[in-house]
Amino acid sequence: MTSAFLRFTALSRFGRLILGLGWLILTLGCGPALADDLTSAEKKKIEALISGVEQMTDAVFVRNGKDYSASLAAEFLRRKWKSRRSEIHSAADFINQVASFSSTTGKPYSIRWSDGKERPSAEYFKSRLALLEGRIAKPAG
Repeated sequence: MTSAFLRFTALSRFGRLILGLGWLILTLGCGPALADDLTSAEKKKIEALISGVEQMTDAVFVRNGKDYSASLAAEFLRRKWKSRRSEIHSAADFINQVASFSSTTGKPYSIRWSDGKERPSAEYFKSRLALLEGRIAKPAG
């Protein structure tokens, strides 16, 4: 083997090492921040919105024309949030991208109370978020 080939091989190994280390640093340094950049305050708001549904005793969550209990609705919303976590940067994103409509059918979700009144879930969650953020004094619905 020639010395030029040996220098090329050593350089290639060194180059691969540098690229690998660079990738590792980017993955460990930026990866978690990119994957989940919600502030703790926004996470708490989302969890409060879901908990509000979970505690409903006089309503059902309507998804794709089927009624779901409060506990099943909360479980579903948490799973969907988890699966789309990288897209959710605020409680408003959660409402608009997770809690308002089916990503499969495009149909809007709604909440139906025991008196028969039904309201789009987007409206419900937006009013609850406004309450959480102190923008309104009294819950709607």
